Amino acid sequence: MGREGTRTFVVSNKNAKFAREKVLGSMSNIKSIGILTSGGDAPGMNAAIRAVTRAAIFADFKVYGIYRGYRGLITDEIEEFSTQNVSNIIQRGGTILKTARCQEWTTKEGRQCAYDVLRRHGIDALVVIGGDGSLTGARIFANEYSYPIVGLPGTIDNDIACSTYTIGYDTACNTAVECIDKLRDTMQSHERCSVVEVMGHHAGHLALNVGVACGATAVLVPERTPDYEQDVIEPIRRARLGGRTHFMVIVAEGVDSAYNVAQKIKDATSLDTRVTVLGHVQRGGAPTSRDRTAATYM
Repeated sequence: MGREGTRTFVVSNKNAKFAREKVLGSMSNIKSIGILTSGGDAPGMNAAIRAVTRAAIFADFKVYGIYRGYRGLITDEIEEFSTQNVSNIIQRGGTILKTARCQEWTTKEGRQCAYDVLRRHGIDALVVIGGDGSLTGARIFANEYSYPIVGLPGTIDNDIACSTYTIGYDTACNTAVECIDKLRDTMQSHERCSVVEVMGHHAGHLALNVGVACGATAVLVPERTPDYEQDVIEPIRRARLGGRTHFMVIVAEGVDSAYNVAQKIKDATSLDTRVTVLGHVQRGGAPTSRDRTAATYM
């Protein structure tokens, strides 16, 4: 996955040409591929499944859909796909292949079982759509068995280091912005401070860009340890002196609990402060045009 000597390649807009040449050069013996989605779902995964399936069938490959990620690979939840299996799914959120966490995949015995299942079905290569953990697992498997795998970055966090963009990020940003715009109406009416928690354990891309798009008073991201006085309280005070009567603070979940942040604001400013945790609503919904086209091009 972007490292010398591995057989796993992450396809992105930035390195698509390199990955295509590298992968296709070693595909002369590949006649069938399997597709799976793993880890957290992301809008646009179905568009990727559709594009891979139809392009592969057009090139005379057999295509197998593997349900429930690595767990389904180990338990042999595999179905041969035709173009009809992926008809009318490009606009749907989530993933038709389902997804699941799989502790067994972290063991050598679990991966050996998965390899045996692949051999039994005659699947020569895999396409794995998922985030950092899923692609790391794919890299380990590829190295362990010298097995060809292509990784497509699918996560709303946009945190795959060797890709400029991940499937699902734009949709998640738009979903969060839409929710916050509606929340702002009631915050403005009641002259309150709103603390909104968005997803992002280790990466603050979602929080930062949502905050910019919403004109937030402050944004807290996990890449930087916050100084609450300077990063939150002081911007609120300056905004109040400028005549503002309502305030919006965006917090990535990996920084701190939104409730703790709200309490610090209330103690320092005496503002009527309310918390909204957007949660998994950010991972749902129909993918935007950008996510559909990015997934298809990948």
